[in-house]
Parts: sequence; C-alpha cells; structure tokens
Amino acid sequence: MTLDPLQALQAANRAVSPVTAANAGTLLIAGATGALGQELLRKLAGRHRFAHARVLSREPIRDGLRGVETYLSPDLPIAQWPLTSADTAVIAFDPPRLYHDRERALWVPQPSDLPELAKWLRACGVQTLAIVQPHDQGKLPEALKRGLASLDEQSVVANGFDRVILVRSARKPLNAKFANPAERLAAWMLSVVRFMVPSSEQPVRASKVAELVDVALRIAPPGVHVAAPEMVWEASQGQQMQSVAQRWLS
Repeated sequence: MTLDPLQALQAANRAVSPVTAANAGTLLIAGATGALGQELLRKLAGRHRFAHARVLSREPIRDGLRGVETYLSPDLPIAQWPLTSADTAVIAFDPPRLYHDRERALWVPQPSDLPELAKWLRACGVQTLAIVQPHDQGKLPEALKRGLASLDEQSVVANGFDRVILVRSARKPLNAKFANPAERLAAWMLSVVRFMVPSSEQPVRASKVAELVDVALRIAPPGVHVAAPEMVWEASQGQQMQSVAQRWLS
C-alpha cells in the first residue's frame, strides 16, 4: 500500500537521530504534496538534518509527528500572513493527490504565488530557498534552462536570499480533458513528439529529484544555482549524484 507523505514521515520519525551543528535550523516546506512532496519530506525532514521541520497547511492535522510541525496558513493573501521563523525553505509545485486525505489539508502553492511567497519567506528569516519547478518534458526553451526563466524568478532573487537553488525537473504531460473528438485527435498527434524528446530531458523519479535537492542544500555555496533538466537527469543516473551536483554547484 502506498503511504501518503505524512504517513511516510511518521514512519521515518520512529528513530530520531541527534541534531548536530550541521543540521541545526528550521526547514519550512511549501507544497509537501504529490510524489515529489512525499520524497522531499522523507529526504529532508525524515532524516532529521534540521532541528525543526514545518509544512504549510490549510487545515489542522491531528497526527503527532515528532520533529515535524504544521504551520497553518490563514485564508488571507500571503502578504497578510503572520510571520514564522525558518532558516531554509523549499517550494515544490506538485499538485495534491486527492485520494490522500492529508494532502487535501496541506497548502498547495501555485506558480503565481511565487513572488509573494518568496517575499514572505525572506521576512520569516529564510536564507536558503530551493524551488522545484517541474515543466512539461521537451518544452522548456534552451535559453531558459540554465538561467532565470521569468520576472517572477528574478523577483525571488531580488529579495536577498543567501542561496537560491532552482531545480528544473521534467514531468510527464498532465492529463487533460478534451471538449470534443477534434481536440483529442490534435492532442494525440502532438503526443507523438514525445518520442523525439532526448533521454536527457525525460522525467526523473521524484526520489532522485528530492535527493538532488538534499545534496544541493548541503553543499551549495552562496549565490543563485539553476539545475537544467539535462543536469537533473544526469545526476539521477547510477551512483554519481554527488559528483554531478558538485560539478554543477562549483
């Protein structure tokens, strides 16, 4: 049976390792949903590299998760949210799986929320921000793969974080609903293009993306670091995650 993110985290919390200077601080995760959110919780919070871990939620969650807290985001614009305290934040844009009850209770960021959310996180004291931004495979323009792709991302950097880590992860095309057979036929014809997408731009397992984020948070120097889809794919191959990440972040 597949566990939802908080169930997986609860299992990971049964044996708590001691907190050291290397993992002190508070982690805040926005978008702890979907397969990616589950893996981020398991890799980052479940390993107890942080003294405290919080997830943004819309509703109270009753599970007593040792070492993990929920921060209840009020039903207000982000700019009006009361401040909390955090050192590191991760934003993941992964839609919730509605058959997981707990995921329905978590707060899910939308891409349009990014500027205000980043500003709020910086006001909360966040110094390191990691953003996992999935995109449809093969559709990200070459010029945007290794740099800031939008004014929203530029505004994030302008907030003055010590480190900004952007991970551009390819994803499978989202399931779409079609109004008529003609739209369905057009979508099928376009889907043929996926066979022309290089293997280095194919989707990577969520566990590998989360592992890359974990490594980057540990070794990235100050500055802005953008992981192109090809680099994410390369890092996921075999046992070379650390060496590929070091080459990227150097």
